[in-house]
Amino acid sequence: MAFESLAEKLQGTFKFLKGKGKLNEKDIKEAMREIKLALLEADVNFMIVKKFIKTVSERAVGEEVMKSLTPGQMVVKIVNEELTNLMGEKVVRLELSSQPPTVIMLSGLQGAGKTTMAGKLAKFIKEKNKRPLLVACDIYRPAAIKQLEVVGGQVDVPVFSMGQEDPRKIAKAAMHEATIKGYDVVIVDTAGRLHIDEALMEELQDVKEIIKPHEILLVIDAMTGQDAVNVAETFNEKLDVTGVILTKLDGDSRGGAALSVRAVTGKPIKFVGVGEKLTDIEEFHPDRMASRILGMGDVLSLIEKAQQNVDEEKMKKLEAKMRKNEFDLEDFMDQLQQMKKMGPIGDLLKMIPGMNSKALKGVDVDEKEFVKLEAIIQSMTPEERRRPEIINANRRKRIAAGSGTTVNHVNKLLKQHAQTKKMMKQFNTGAFQKKLKKGGGMGLPFM
Repeated sequence: MAFESLAEKLQGTFKFLKGKGKLNEKDIKEAMREIKLALLEADVNFMIVKKFIKTVSERAVGEEVMKSLTPGQMVVKIVNEELTNLMGEKVVRLELSSQPPTVIMLSGLQGAGKTTMAGKLAKFIKEKNKRPLLVACDIYRPAAIKQLEVVGGQVDVPVFSMGQEDPRKIAKAAMHEATIKGYDVVIVDTAGRLHIDEALMEELQDVKEIIKPHEILLVIDAMTGQDAVNVAETFNEKLDVTGVILTKLDGDSRGGAALSVRAVTGKPIKFVGVGEKLTDIEEFHPDRMASRILGMGDVLSLIEKAQQNVDEEKMKKLEAKMRKNEFDLEDFMDQLQQMKKMGPIGDLLKMIPGMNSKALKGVDVDEKEFVKLEAIIQSMTPEERRRPEIINANRRKRIAAGSGTTVNHVNKLLKQHAQTKKMMKQFNTGAFQKKLKKGGGMGLPFM
């Protein structure tokens, strides 16, 4: 995951600061040196690092910090605020025109993931009750048009294409099509190159003049590090982009592009790609990203994921069943399937405050285990799912054979379900409610 190394180093530095009762200028200077090295190693632009460290240092040696009862915490707060400022202070959302169609032009180099991102963006917009149209203006890259058609089919969004026709003609015809058929949003997938050249820029400028886009979003591969900032500068100079989309932020990248691109170009990061699925797109929240980097978690994003992916009606029914202590294996499977929709469990755990990569070392989250659990439950009869207590030795053998697992796996699942049900029963006791009020903890048996 991007920022992993940076996060570990920064959190290590803060642990040192928090361990001291009082801070002096020497402590601050040493901490700033560590933060500077961590940022440079993350491939953040040198001039940005220099300015960042100067700002943080000036605030950190102020009277407010030195006389604070928790100076270490105050420094963390300052770094958190300055990181947020560096990445843009607040979320900048997509600008949708009050008079449709809103035209969005995607630009960027080859390999940045423009075409896939066009599909992700189309799905994101469609879920806002809009009618998007995808336009294939990349006529040079082999199979680019076919790829966009496949992606469009997967998200059930129409694709306008005219084969290998001139991109300028395609753009003009697409705008006519969108107006006639009443599409709300037009997303134009433009051509890229392996490197920036005059012919590419001239074509993009012509397409821009024809479609008059409300948004020109530059798609940048986060894996390219500092080079991404140079690309952003050039595209912004030629096209005056309105925002940036960072792709592959889930990869093993150092994250420098996310921390540099806003400061260098003055343009906001509007979206990030966080996986290969067409649902793996998120609006960029600078404050939440800063919190993740500093190990404070990202509870708001976790809640939003749950709201988007969890069936509210099913949750209400489950809550009613839990109150009556009727949590059966069908409910158990429902829970597994809804959790899977939210994304990889390891990524979800990292959104919980304190659950950084260091804290999760040694925690083995094997996604294949979920597949096994589903297979076991699906190999049961409806009666067995509703009444697990009737599953005897012979039934266990049959279920194991039917699911391609072992009797041990079946036993383990039944034990997990029994423990979960026991925990659910505790939720409804007066003693448990008192324990919660006093701040008592609880263990989750299936974690």
